Amino acid sequence: MTRIIQRNGRSSMPVAVGGEGCWVVDSEGRRYLDASGGAAVSCLGHGHPAVVEAIREQAGRLAYAHTSFFSSEPAEALADHLVEHAPAGIEHVYFVSGGSEAVETAMKMARQYFVEIGQPQRRHFIARRQSYHGNTLGAMSVGQRESARRLFEPILLPVTHVSPCFPYRYRPVGESDEAYGQRLADELEQAILRLGADSVIGFLAETVGGATAGTVPPVPGYFEKVRAVCDRYGVLLMLDEVMCGMGRTGTLHACEQEGVVPDLMVVAKGLGAGYQPIGATLASGKVYRPILEGSGSFSHGHTYIGHPVACAAALAVQQIVQRDQLLPRVRAQGEKLQAALLDQFREHAHVGDVRGRGLFWSIELVADRADDAPFDPSRRMHARVKAEAMRQGLCVYSMGGTVDGERGDHVLLAPPFIVDDGEVLEIARRLRAAVDAAVRAP
Repeated sequence: MTRIIQRNGRSSMPVAVGGEGCWVVDSEGRRYLDASGGAAVSCLGHGHPAVVEAIREQAGRLAYAHTSFFSSEPAEALADHLVEHAPAGIEHVYFVSGGSEAVETAMKMARQYFVEIGQPQRRHFIARRQSYHGNTLGAMSVGQRESARRLFEPILLPVTHVSPCFPYRYRPVGESDEAYGQRLADELEQAILRLGADSVIGFLAETVGGATAGTVPPVPGYFEKVRAVCDRYGVLLMLDEVMCGMGRTGTLHACEQEGVVPDLMVVAKGLGAGYQPIGATLASGKVYRPILEGSGSFSHGHTYIGHPVACAAALAVQQIVQRDQLLPRVRAQGEKLQAALLDQFREHAHVGDVRGRGLFWSIELVADRADDAPFDPSRRMHARVKAEAMRQGLCVYSMGGTVDGERGDHVLLAPPFIVDDGEVLEIARRLRAAVDAAVRAP
């Protein structure tokens, strides 16, 4: 009986004891092909010697330095690297220990920005339904994964939620990309006006939808329209790239493919590839300069921000991604993964959609392809597929509530950037076997 408070206290988890490349090994010697990188984290796989050496070397030199006393060389070097490769206008970085902290940081920085420029009346955030931004209270407030929110709803912040850009489920037949994107931008504008144009702080969105809806790319032009609405009313555009960023969709930042630059952007997961806990809030000069020139300090902090070992690990990861030209590889292997998934599921009776970008893909499960009706939630089909996949020696990231927080199931794939051709085919083959077994089960 474990003394760890597990995510599910009634289940017995295998104990991971080793990993190499795209594979994880448990204490009984079973090998699992990690098709989801954990939660889209392990972008370099396991045991990369250069990252391991960077951690060992930094821990031997300086394990910890509190940021109220010192900066550190790896933190400075990582910040320089991130800004150098960030979208134009991003000038500063705030390091934290994960995605939820990065979202909280962005929300507080956005609020302080408006106080510093003399607009303290701004207090509202707008986000999207069927989104996920983390599990701390502020991040959970802006997110809208109903299964996670329900228990804590009475203590969450009031946040306005608008429609997601989710064409498979929410675009009417015959509506063009242009018309759909414009309709969603108009909905955002109406929400801003309803709250009061001078009372909204920011609009927060995942550039490519992640865990809640399952790797949903936006329609072309959507974010350009959203950016224009935000600019019209002085609202900050805040992009959550915790899951979809740092190369996962084939460019370092997913927003590069949308033609927009955010005012604030949050990253994590692929930033450190799981070798150390780290996340970051990237801030434009527009947002940070008034804080620096006003009060002179950002009113925020955590014990482990800018952790030297975490920053050294993340810097090594990012240097490897650049040195080994892994972004073109993500695009190439992503095309192969898409082809393999379509080969297995294009005509599958219980897969309604195959969607994604780069090495970030999902299949959406349906009870009937004739009308795309989801399975009855009581069947917990996403959990069944995950369990069957584990029996197949395959790790996938599955979730329920895909359609509206209650109904719908999807399975998310985010394999390491180093996944080879054989592993891509094996992922699709094993996932097909898992889906078939889950559907057959009573």
